[in-house]
Amino acid sequence: MALQEAVGRVFDSDGLLAQAVDEFKPRAGQTAMAMAVAQTMEHGGALVVEAGTGVGKTFAYLIPALLSGERALVSTATKALQDQLFGRDIPRLLKVLGLPLRVALLKGRSSYLCLHRMESARQSLFGNEAVALRHIAQVEAWSLVTRSGDLAEIPALDERSPVIPLVTSTRENCLGSRCPQASACHVNLARREAMAADVVVINHHLFFADLNVRESGVAELLPSVTSVVFDEAHQLNEIGVQFLGRQMGSGQLAGFSRDLAARGSQLALGVADWRALVESLEASIAALHQLCGSGARPGRRGWSLESPQGVDAQVWQQALDGMGTALAAAQEVLTHVAEMSPELALLRDRADSLLESLREFAQPVPAGVVRWMDVDQHFRWVQTPLDISQAMQARVLGLAVGDHGRKSWIFTSATLGHDAKMSLFVESCGLQGAQVLQVASPFDHAAQAALYIPRNFPKPNEASHSACVAALVADAATAIGGRTLVLTTTLRAMRAIGDALRQYFSGDAGLDVLVQGQSPKRELVERFSSAGTDGSKGCILVASASFWEGIDIPGDALQMVVIDKLPFAPPDDPLVQARAQQLESDGKNPFQHYHVPQAAIALKQGAGRLIRRETDRGLLVVCDVRLAQMGYGKKILAALPPMTRLETEDEFHAALLSLTRPSTTGRSPTSGP
Repeated sequence: MALQEAVGRVFDSDGLLAQAVDEFKPRAGQTAMAMAVAQTMEHGGALVVEAGTGVGKTFAYLIPALLSGERALVSTATKALQDQLFGRDIPRLLKVLGLPLRVALLKGRSSYLCLHRMESARQSLFGNEAVALRHIAQVEAWSLVTRSGDLAEIPALDERSPVIPLVTSTRENCLGSRCPQASACHVNLARREAMAADVVVINHHLFFADLNVRESGVAELLPSVTSVVFDEAHQLNEIGVQFLGRQMGSGQLAGFSRDLAARGSQLALGVADWRALVESLEASIAALHQLCGSGARPGRRGWSLESPQGVDAQVWQQALDGMGTALAAAQEVLTHVAEMSPELALLRDRADSLLESLREFAQPVPAGVVRWMDVDQHFRWVQTPLDISQAMQARVLGLAVGDHGRKSWIFTSATLGHDAKMSLFVESCGLQGAQVLQVASPFDHAAQAALYIPRNFPKPNEASHSACVAALVADAATAIGGRTLVLTTTLRAMRAIGDALRQYFSGDAGLDVLVQGQSPKRELVERFSSAGTDGSKGCILVASASFWEGIDIPGDALQMVVIDKLPFAPPDDPLVQARAQQLESDGKNPFQHYHVPQAAIALKQGAGRLIRRETDRGLLVVCDVRLAQMGYGKKILAALPPMTRLETEDEFHAALLSLTRPSTTGRSPTSGP
């Protein structure tokens, strides 16, 4: 039976899905996507599918992949979706389809316990770090029972924990076949299982990291699979460029210094003055950190000349010379002692690599790339191409697969473009010539959702804008008992709006106000989702950045999404500036060809948090008058689902009152912060 015919039967009203999955009902959009995926998998080539919220795209690509009888690779943007596919969706479908396929999960090194490094993790801690020691004890106990070695199995271990670098390996510090724990290595086990599996689930970070350095095992896996699916494909370009260039930062340097201190004194005590070498390195790192990040505003800083923006070129060169001297001294000593231990030989190789990167960043910026410095608690230097198009065309899309002809490449997401051709995504990923399909959401957005753009509002660049957003949110959220997600375009606006709402709702009578950063993302979403139940307070969640996508809060828990302003890319971002300059050199208008499409896609992602099920109802509020007043606003509005437009404040308040369960806090819906 041909693949398309087999797939069609599974999605029929009396097919296997209808028989085995209670909540399944045939959807024309889902079936159309599944048939397009099946056709591409049969004949090869590339397919780009934008599948609106509720289409069921996961089943639409998994079922053809599982029924094809060929090996398949599925890549996602997040580890959360990766775990969901491996742990829930694929096993469920294999049971429905009655297929005995082998499935493997493959993540990057930092996700897996390194048994060898765990043995010395305690010695890597300085001073009495009670919390870290407790976490290491948890890891040690868990290591005795885990099979996969995936640290995600330890819920109490936050992914930002400083313990993770101590108990995991990197490409730079892994001993490979020379490791005494090589036969029991969790990374090697995961790779062996991936090579033997019929379906392998990876993530975009791993895909591009391997495309660049061929280290994770994907390079060996890719030629053996027939179909490759990129879910959450809208993130491909931004993730990809981070891995296709060169990076160097304080984290790498500090890790090298830490390992030098531990391994040198442990394996070659008395051979060299390890303390002096480490002190010289740490002093050089501190000098660079002072120069790069001390007191600086977090974010990206341009780097078009000899030194990063705002850094004196002469002082910069002196700091680089100091780091180069410290690394060269460590390299010289390590060269003499490398034969004493595989770990010392590896440290010597790391010193070589760091010196090579340092020399690269000491040179002027090469043509055709963009360089910048990320500043946060640490600093990181990055040099990348402007997009992934050339790498995808040269190193991915043309890859053949034995006697099966060309591979099939499926790119899908709920949000890929602002136009029918999805041109911004297609061009940035080098997918010109790919088949393009848009599948609309099955939700009745006109009946389920309404859009309100407050007309009498300050412009986004006016000082009073955030205060007015907070006032509107306080009014509206009071009327519906919380149930409100506020998405901001900047951390500054997030803090300003969050502070204003907390001040207004202080005391026992008001709503709870949660702000991104006060707890891990998963915990904030869980608290928000359960707010207002069992007599608890209603809740407002104020967030930015990662909360614009990947948040699924169906039902009455979320009934209003407020977006403070149109999410234009920061014009001072070095990568954005470089892309705009490239468009200008090609004779195109950067605002029309990049900024407007990018803002439309981002707004579409944020708006997608509102309606997640056929029974959901809610309001989308965009507090940016430009959306209604400027000509480009029409293009951005056209990218949104067809919601009912609320033209007046009275219509907005009437819509609020129509939503479920008004507030019982006793505060007046007409008062503000």
